[in-house]
Amino acid sequence: MSEALTLTSLPLFPLGTVLYPGGLLPLRIFEVRYLDMIGKCHKTGAPFGVVSLTRGSEVRQPEHHAPDGDGFVQEAFHAVGTLATITEFSVPQPGLMVIRCTGAQRFRISNREKLRHGLWIADVTRLDDDLKVSVPEDLQGAANALGKLIKSLQERAVPAAQMPLLSPYRLDDCGWVANRWCELLPMPLELKQRLMELNNPLVRLELVNDILERTGIAL
Repeated sequence: MSEALTLTSLPLFPLGTVLYPGGLLPLRIFEVRYLDMIGKCHKTGAPFGVVSLTRGSEVRQPEHHAPDGDGFVQEAFHAVGTLATITEFSVPQPGLMVIRCTGAQRFRISNREKLRHGLWIADVTRLDDDLKVSVPEDLQGAANALGKLIKSLQERAVPAAQMPLLSPYRLDDCGWVANRWCELLPMPLELKQRLMELNNPLVRLELVNDILERTGIAL
């Protein structure tokens, strides 16, 4: 396999959310284990990996009888995540970083390791980007509804920095439309993860469209 498709010792950020390619992720960072990591990623322009938690919480919780003996509740997370690149970075006060990230390529973990101070690193294989698939007529309602939402936000003069979606708005692309709805809809975390892992963007949009029709958003 080409080295270009693999990353070694990628720092991970386990979160209670799912990051999609092309998505936005704002973070406020104050844990020691992440302050140094994010600082280095920002300085070098390197990505980090966002993975969805299946056990534990975003902020480490103490547990005196932890099985691995480090004094904290064990963390577990899905094997498929998304690379995040930092687009905005500030340090409003000592011990606090505020960043905005953009979701890039998905990856699958082949090996993971927790370092002594609680930071996870992993060897990962990058997954293929979604193929560009035009939105078929029977799913056009999902694209139209998203277009109306974007237009409504623009008419309300929402600043570009506060828009929940990044331009360009690819309303003719199944993967882009599906991903944006997956971010916006209040779905269970496990469902968001399963949809993100799907390799077929048309199937992902079909499943999202079913949800939109059941809720009356796309008719």
